Amino acid sequence: MFQNALREIVDKTEGGVAGLIMDSEGIAVDSYARADAAFDITTVGIEFGVVLSSIKRAAESLEAGETSEVAIGTDKIITLIRTLNDNYFLAIALRPDGNLGKGRYLMRTAAPALLAELE
Repeated sequence: MFQNALREIVDKTEGGVAGLIMDSEGIAVDSYARADAAFDITTVGIEFGVVLSSIKRAAESLEAGETSEVAIGTDKIITLIRTLNDNYFLAIALRPDGNLGKGRYLMRTAAPALLAELE
């Protein structure tokens, strides 16, 4: 179930390179990467999962509400992270010229089904 959903999100997002579902402990539930991916999406998820935890704590201390989405852009990659619940998140990586809006939309619409499978 997860492999197909991740493949669909990545392949339907222009510039999509890889995707994963990871738990808050840094353990990948499943991942998908195109053959031309120049990095390991699991490593990206582990590193940015730490950043996501910090952002969640900051939002709580500011009483800004729950963190639902984070985008991290660098010269070589844009990583979109969408929280599924307190324990899991969905992430996709895109080339810098990728379609960020399409990736966000596909992640948002896939989230309920992914969450149902995780629970």
